[in-house]
Amino acid sequence: MLCLGTNNQLGRIVDRTRIVSSQLTSLAPTDESCPFYQHQLQVLEVRWTLVLRALKLFYTSLGSFAAAALISLLGAVLTTSALHAAFIVIALFGLSSGTVGVAGLVIGCATMVKETRLAVESLAKEAISAGRHGGEEQLTDIATFGVPASN
Repeated sequence: MLCLGTNNQLGRIVDRTRIVSSQLTSLAPTDESCPFYQHQLQVLEVRWTLVLRALKLFYTSLGSFAAAALISLLGAVLTTSALHAAFIVIALFGLSSGTVGVAGLVIGCATMVKETRLAVESLAKEAISAGRHGGEEQLTDIATFGVPASN
């Protein structure tokens, strides 16, 4: 589910990139809103890079967990044999594979939190630019998920 949700987020970023690119190409190069759209494209590029990195980590985690399961099965078979040294080696491989899986999940989730923060900040800036909201202070609270910034 995590990979599907992340893939869906990537699709949304691609769609938004197409919209912003289309809006930018329809403007004259001297239009005062060109820098705003160029900045939006830069933020979108950072966001899709983060999402792709998270997807790679999530898929690596899935593969690592599958490998750890198979390695554990092999280790279980070796427990009945006299190959004690082979069992230790297999157990270490299984532990390493599981550790890679957990690390990939943790880092991937942290990457997605960073991407979400960028998305919310971008949305707040867009709302301020469009003049749709009553004040910048309220939008800053939205960008920080309602957590006051520490001074």
